[in-house]
Amino acid sequence: MPAVIEVRTYRTVPGARAVLIEALRTRSFPAHRDLGMKVLGPFPVADGDDAFVWLRAYPDAASREPMRNAFYEGDLWLRELEPQLMPLISGYEATLVEDAIGLWHRWPQAG
Repeated sequence: MPAVIEVRTYRTVPGARAVLIEALRTRSFPAHRDLGMKVLGPFPVADGDDAFVWLRAYPDAASREPMRNAFYEGDLWLRELEPQLMPLISGYEATLVEDAIGLWHRWPQAG
């Protein structure tokens, strides 16, 4: 089974992008990595002050749901990050793609 990558696009409330990105970098992304997900980004959208993209990768499609559940049902998300971050987000989209070129194996875990 190939790895799968979520391409996540976020729009923030006006002026909140930097705050949200910092919280993701320092709190959310390390927790994702601890669970075995790989994270790349965030990438601020060049033509908008309130949008950015980041990538979250899983070793295969079968691991996606259990890893997501471990994060979103965990204390860090439920008690700290969800109440802090969700008010900063005006919308988001996630597109799931197959890792047809084998990026998973070349993508560094730390970051």
